Amino acid sequence: MAFACVISFMGIGLVDPILPSLSGQLDASHAEVELLFTSYLVVTAIAMLVTGWVSSRIGPKKTLITGLVLIVAFAALAGASSGIWGIVGFRAGWGLGNALFIATSLAVIVGSASGGFAGAIVLYETALGLGIAAGPLVGGLLGTVSWRGPFFGVSVLMLIALVATVVLLEPTPPSPHKAKLSEPITALRHRALATTGGVGLLYNWGFFTMLGYAPFLMGDLDPIALGGVFFGWGLLVAIFAVFGAPWLKERFGTARTLYGALIGIAVLLAAIGLFDTTPAVVIVAVILSGIVVGLNNTLVTTAVMSISPVPRPTASATYGFVRFIGGGLAPFVAGLLAGAFGASLPFLIAAVVALAGAVLLSTIHRDLEAADAEAAQPGPSHERADAEQAAGEVPGLPTESVIAEDALEHDRR
Repeated sequence: MAFACVISFMGIGLVDPILPSLSGQLDASHAEVELLFTSYLVVTAIAMLVTGWVSSRIGPKKTLITGLVLIVAFAALAGASSGIWGIVGFRAGWGLGNALFIATSLAVIVGSASGGFAGAIVLYETALGLGIAAGPLVGGLLGTVSWRGPFFGVSVLMLIALVATVVLLEPTPPSPHKAKLSEPITALRHRALATTGGVGLLYNWGFFTMLGYAPFLMGDLDPIALGGVFFGWGLLVAIFAVFGAPWLKERFGTARTLYGALIGIAVLLAAIGLFDTTPAVVIVAVILSGIVVGLNNTLVTTAVMSISPVPRPTASATYGFVRFIGGGLAPFVAGLLAGAFGASLPFLIAAVVALAGAVLLSTIHRDLEAADAEAAQPGPSHERADAEQAAGEVPGLPTESVIAEDALEHDRR
């Protein structure tokens, strides 16, 4: 499942190295090219609201297969398109498949992991980091042949993931609990979840402003060079998501680490905004942002799952919906603002938005500290109990007793 996640997450940064090429070869404005992110992420966000409803009726494995089939088909169709609007439309279909796959794969990984919920999140974020790192590199290599190459490349790779899922994943019949379509929306009534989702939205606004528009500010780099820049960025995302986030969380706590990460990305966004005509500054800032992006990806996701007073599949869908809305709109707005007022403005606005995320986070500081304290307690914790429950609800995955034994042994080690 983690292997399939790596390939899926490659799709996020895959188009970065070919954005300038697409703009030139297809005679598209920067704002139009940014719609490749917007259509993909906004559809992903909206589709997150129905993933639990679908999965509870046809089962996790069939949901994963459906998502993978959609990605394979729409990635290939995007590669075969003749104009920017065709690619934008097919990226939307790609986003639908991505939502079905991402939300369900997280639940399956959580249910399968013997080390408890926190370890499952690290595994999931490792796959995310590796996928984000590899995506631009693959996109850059294939983009030197043609702008169509990255789209066909993802289609082939996801076909491999599809075959692996069909063959290797145990059958998973539908859950006896049928999720309601309204659950992810009604979950926003809970202050902790709504606040954390808002932090994710503000953070993703800054993150995707950088990811979507920074390639246009890096001079005349070819697709391979652009892919190399974002590969370095992605490696830092993976390293700090897997190793940095747990270490800093244990040393300083979730809240303080996130304050530092949000302030850090705000500083880097401001640097790009102030030195937007200096490619070297933009390149260094983008690569260094991998540090704070990795920290945010792991700790915000963990925070959502730890303090949300709703079942974790519902919390995941709600959080995904809110944060991807911010990520989807930010690149398009950046393109419009840059075209009208210059490239500095969208990055300076994104820096302020990221700082606003830190301020909003402070309103749930006590909730985060309480969740950290509970996670540090020996014996059965809320996180492990939830992991066991998730496994028990997904047939074909380890039983509750097996996971409980493994989790306790993990604690003893």
